[in-house]
Amino acid sequence: MTTPRSNPFRSPFGRSGLTRRQLLARAGALGAAGVSLPAILAACGSDSDSDSDSSSAGTTPATSGTTAGGGGGGGSLFFENWPAYIDPTEDGLTGTVDRFMEATGIDMRYTEAYNDNNEYFAKIQPLLGRGEPIDPDIIAPTSWLANRLITLGWLEKLPIDQVANAVNLRADLQNPAWDPTGEYSLPWQTGFAGIAYNSDVTGREITSVDDLFDPEFAGKVGALTEMRDTIGVIAMSLGIDISTLTSFEEAQPAFDKLQEAKDSGQIRRFHGNDYFDDLSNGNLAITIGWSGDVAAIARDNPAVKFVFPESGATSWADTMVIPKGSPNIDAAAQWMNFVYDPVQAAQITAWVGYVSPVAGVREEVEKLDADLANDPLVFPDEATLANTKGFAPLSEEVEAEYDAAFSAIIGA
Repeated sequence: MTTPRSNPFRSPFGRSGLTRRQLLARAGALGAAGVSLPAILAACGSDSDSDSDSSSAGTTPATSGTTAGGGGGGGSLFFENWPAYIDPTEDGLTGTVDRFMEATGIDMRYTEAYNDNNEYFAKIQPLLGRGEPIDPDIIAPTSWLANRLITLGWLEKLPIDQVANAVNLRADLQNPAWDPTGEYSLPWQTGFAGIAYNSDVTGREITSVDDLFDPEFAGKVGALTEMRDTIGVIAMSLGIDISTLTSFEEAQPAFDKLQEAKDSGQIRRFHGNDYFDDLSNGNLAITIGWSGDVAAIARDNPAVKFVFPESGATSWADTMVIPKGSPNIDAAAQWMNFVYDPVQAAQITAWVGYVSPVAGVREEVEKLDADLANDPLVFPDEATLANTKGFAPLSEEVEAEYDAAFSAIIGA
């Protein structure tokens, strides 16, 4: 994306924007995995713990290891990720970072300073644009930004021959549009945007995007400030294949429909992750929302539901990439191999509650939490996955058109 939004893609607690109230709701689901409520609450704080340093980083050249791209420096690793996106070491359980260090002897630094794709791109652009490395050896941009970094030539190819567990990558994520050859990225977590609604307010089940525009819900409709998800969900309902878009004109009917809804007062507000309370208390009857958010809210309020629209939902992935010039490529390969082991990936899934990119995770999660293993928002079936699409990578020029049009509608 080339135009910054007024609302960040992430809240301070990650893509799902989990507040302490949502984490309270999640506690029951995590209890079977042995995580205590105090541990969960402590994990959502801003202070660093033993395996997570949330200090800002990623804007200075790397200073350790071998020369750029050499694949040496295997004794250390730096992963900068989104907040609240990995299981911590708490209450007798060893978090993934600490398990990795114990298993490999690699000294790993893990930070949570990745709060917004555009913001982060602005931080790394000056260095990578000059051909200089940044501090992190691994970052996890959302797929569209990963594609942009690939196009700019700012990423190393993955040493995939050293990542034996890459064979566990879900079939639907292999050779994706953002990385057609599959040489530059391995997804970290994935999820969906569809329809979230409060059945106590709607008085009926919701299955169609058309319900967003039903006059019955005028003034009680929301939509995400994430362009790809709001426009994507609407465009799919209009029969537009968002995975093949190459021009603004192809998607313009979706923009027009959204503009009409805004002008008529159908839409109450556009939101980032800050829609939990409005949806739960009924200020919003229905909105375009993220699956992981609703999975968390629903544990506290069963009236709040998420549905994959009949016309399809959008899919997204935050994906691990190695910035150009990383001196610790071998260590990065060991990390990727470690987290693509279904046993290790299950520990992450049990804590973050998103859709793992690793095949075989469900069987391992079932050993930790049978309820979570049967959650269709965490483990959607093949038919559901087949009815989701990712937004097509856009050229810089077309991207600017989309962003300008969307910003004008939402008032960003």
